[in-house]
Amino acid sequence: MRKLFILLLLPAQLIFAQNEVSLDNCYSWARENYPSLKQAEIWQEITSLKKENTKTNFLPQVSLNGQVTYQSAVTKVDIAMPGISIPSVSKDQYKAYADFRQTIWDGGLTAANLELEDAVLKSNLSQVEVELYKLNDQVAQAFFTVLAINKQKSVLAAQKTTLQEQLKVVQSGIKNQVLEKSSALALEAEIINIEQNELQLDAGKNTALKMLSILTGHTISVDSKLEFQQSAISPETQFTRPELQLFSNQSVQLETQMNLLDKSRNPKVFGFGQAGYGRPGLNMLNDKFDSYYLVGLGLSWNVFDWKKTTRQKQVLQLQQQTIQHQEETFMQNMNLLLAQQSEQIDKLGKMLEKDNQLVELKTEITKTTASKLENGTINSAEYVRDLQAETVSKINRELHQIQLDEAKEKYNLIKGKTKK
Repeated sequence: MRKLFILLLLPAQLIFAQNEVSLDNCYSWARENYPSLKQAEIWQEITSLKKENTKTNFLPQVSLNGQVTYQSAVTKVDIAMPGISIPSVSKDQYKAYADFRQTIWDGGLTAANLELEDAVLKSNLSQVEVELYKLNDQVAQAFFTVLAINKQKSVLAAQKTTLQEQLKVVQSGIKNQVLEKSSALALEAEIINIEQNELQLDAGKNTALKMLSILTGHTISVDSKLEFQQSAISPETQFTRPELQLFSNQSVQLETQMNLLDKSRNPKVFGFGQAGYGRPGLNMLNDKFDSYYLVGLGLSWNVFDWKKTTRQKQVLQLQQQTIQHQEETFMQNMNLLLAQQSEQIDKLGKMLEKDNQLVELKTEITKTTASKLENGTINSAEYVRDLQAETVSKINRELHQIQLDEAKEKYNLIKGKTKK
């Protein structure tokens, strides 16, 4: 009861404001709702696990081994010396031992691998951003479809009201035997025609709203008020598309791979050791079970790889060139789209000016025709024809205004809109 009382005290405009939906809201909701966004978290988790594995390169490596062998022959001394007994080794031998290896310097290979994992992550995240950005076009199309339908419905509703008022006047004339009964039929038919158009518009609006609801993950109903704040066209020529960041990250990834190839050619320094128990031990002339150990310092360096690394780097450089060409092609296509969209904006702006003039003329013509209909000098069909022409001109003006807003929004989308 207390909650209900508080709700009643809230301003009415605050309650209704909850149904207001802006285009930026839809962009944000669609991004949060898109299943591929979860891939970003997965890629980050994968990279974290791979980096943890890479860091183990500097941890000591321990392996346990055991073996039992029987040899057909063993080393022995076949010289008989008086008073000296030279022992021989048994043909069956046993050994259990642990090998130890500790990387001291790997030539920078581990650090290069960690850098590569970060570079791969950035490329994968950029790819996800490219997919997410494509949602904006779908969201904007559905959003402006609803706005356009709302404008058309408002024009039809106004014309329907005008027809209903005019029908009352005509019916009054018929009652007073000033006008013929047939004068009302054309008006009634046009009202029905408008109602049919409204039904078609309602179906289209419901479809667009369902698309928005699916894309955003929020229920956007016919009661929701879609708000669009006109944004000025950015005069800057710089693009901020996620595709450009993807190209950059892919190029950096290839550069990191080349660095990794260089590091793989460096010498490696490591410590090693072995501790075990067996027969024989390190003393091959002692045929008893004995424990033993050895430690040492090792160096490995692949001096010659027959230019394999060089050719691998050439492949990566060619891939970099491919990425550069893809970026140049992308920018060319974006500039073409931008030029087309700019022309569209100019065209719609000029058409709106003509629309305003046309609406004024059509409205005056309809007023004159309505007066003639009331005086019985023309029939209702002529009035309906002029009213339809006025309605079409008003609808065209509203549609051109929405199309202009949509064209400007698409212009900014082509340039690149930063996520909020």
